[in-house]
Amino acid sequence: MTQKHDLRIVFMGTPDFAVATLKALLDNNYNVVGVITAPDRKAGRGQKLKSSAVKEFAQKHNLNILQPTNLKAESFIEELKALKANLQIIVAFRMLPKVVWQMPEFGTFNLHASLLPQYRGAAPIHWAIINGEKKTGVTTFFIDEKIDTGAIILSEETNIKEDTTVGQLHDELMAIGSKLVVTTVKLIEEGNVTTTIQPKSEDLKTAYKLNRDNCKIDWSEDLDTIYNKIRGLNPFPTAWCYLDNEEEKPLSVKLYGVEKIYEPHNFEAGLIFSDKNELKVSCQGGYIKVKEMQLPGKRKMDVKSLLNGFEFSKNAKLL
Repeated sequence: MTQKHDLRIVFMGTPDFAVATLKALLDNNYNVVGVITAPDRKAGRGQKLKSSAVKEFAQKHNLNILQPTNLKAESFIEELKALKANLQIIVAFRMLPKVVWQMPEFGTFNLHASLLPQYRGAAPIHWAIINGEKKTGVTTFFIDEKIDTGAIILSEETNIKEDTTVGQLHDELMAIGSKLVVTTVKLIEEGNVTTTIQPKSEDLKTAYKLNRDNCKIDWSEDLDTIYNKIRGLNPFPTAWCYLDNEEEKPLSVKLYGVEKIYEPHNFEAGLIFSDKNELKVSCQGGYIKVKEMQLPGKRKMDVKSLLNGFEFSKNAKLL
């Protein structure tokens, strides 16, 4: 019987998605000697300093926290070395310099929320839904010089339903991923880890960083494309478009819950059809039935509440 390695783990992560994995490591009694997370940032109307979700969790569990602004700074490298970690685990953090990921004896591995090599990049959960994928998953892999290209340790897949939103898929992959990390750590601990080089493929899809431009709805696109984009951005960072309600200037509105209505028509794209209970928008191949919308400066509302207090003009359009 091989002797288990005595692991000293440094965990690196920032958002909620990473918290589940850190919790799973503690629940399985792993020795987390340090937590590296993003510096506090100003947020909200008061511009108060806000800690990352990982920092808040780590503080509650009295873990040693480092918040470097520069991952190559000598002072940080020395602090990291002083932790004497022999394994580093990354979940939703930034790109690491070689001096950092090469440091521990048993390597540095990352949890990525896609089935690599597909959807390398910043927003894999969103783009899987936006592109209408029927399945996705999570992958653990050892970090190398490029982004999300290292040797795969383990992966696990799950199905994406027709109406799954990015919020739902995020939570599902967060749970699957935290278990996969623990399984990966056990393999490393027992000296049984094996890896697979990522297959080379010509038709790789990329998980580009989301921004205001690529979250805007183009109503000239077909029904499925628009539907997938809206649910792939619901509830964060949220699909948006302009509402031309025959006022001085178009309003910027956000779209959340939607349904598809397959129904041929000859209307131009983006026309709004509404009564007291329903709001639908014409597009190629049918209509998007809007269930939740947010007007500027207002909270998100279900359509019935919205239609009670807001009047769409006869020729209202989404642009």
